[in-house]
Amino acid sequence: MNLDRAIFAFAGVMILISLLLAVYVSMYWLWFTAFIGANLLQSAFTGFCPAAMIFGKFGIKSGCAFGK
Repeated sequence: MNLDRAIFAFAGVMILISLLLAVYVSMYWLWFTAFIGANLLQSAFTGFCPAAMIFGKFGIKSGCAFGK
C-alpha cells in the first residue's frame, strides 16, 4: 500500500467513525467530519497533509499525490 491509498483509507475510516459518533453520541461530531473534508480539500491544492507526514515516518512509501 502506498501513502496515497493509506491516506484515503484513513480519511474514510475517520469520516465513518465521526458519522457514527454523530448518530449515537452527539451531532457536534459532524464538525470533525467537516474538518476532515476541509483538510482533504486543502491537501488537494497544496499537497500538504499532516497525516501523510506521520505515515511517511512509519515507512510507508509515497505515491503520486504526496511525493517527497
